[in-house]
Amino acid sequence: MLEYRVAARRIDSHGSEATTKEARITIDTDMAGRADAFNPAELLLTSIAACILKGTERMIPMLKFDLRGIEVSLHGVRQDSPPKMVRINYEIVVDTDESDRRIDLLHHNLKNFGTIYNTVAEATELSGTIRRKD
Repeated sequence: MLEYRVAARRIDSHGSEATTKEARITIDTDMAGRADAFNPAELLLTSIAACILKGTERMIPMLKFDLRGIEVSLHGVRQDSPPKMVRINYEIVVDTDESDRRIDLLHHNLKNFGTIYNTVAEATELSGTIRRKD
């Protein structure tokens, strides 16, 4: 089994920071919000995007998939009572000459073998599409 460790601390009433390995990120924990940092909901969406992107890196050599680029956009809907994310939608845009069938195969593998994807999908409605870049 793999294990992960992150530490987080309050800096002041405007923000906090999280660290892991040699990386550090500022977290928006200001009650008024702040534009220069991700809030907890945005970090959750970012985690899903990172899972999709990392999964793509894992799948490219396995599927012998020709990829020039990939972008992931996410939209989350939060309810107030009880507070939780009730729905997350995403769109994956791939820059490739691969066939539609192979693009669908990539999407299938990303959904089935993503740690964060599978964890979040158990907790909320998670759905999305994949398409070729225009």
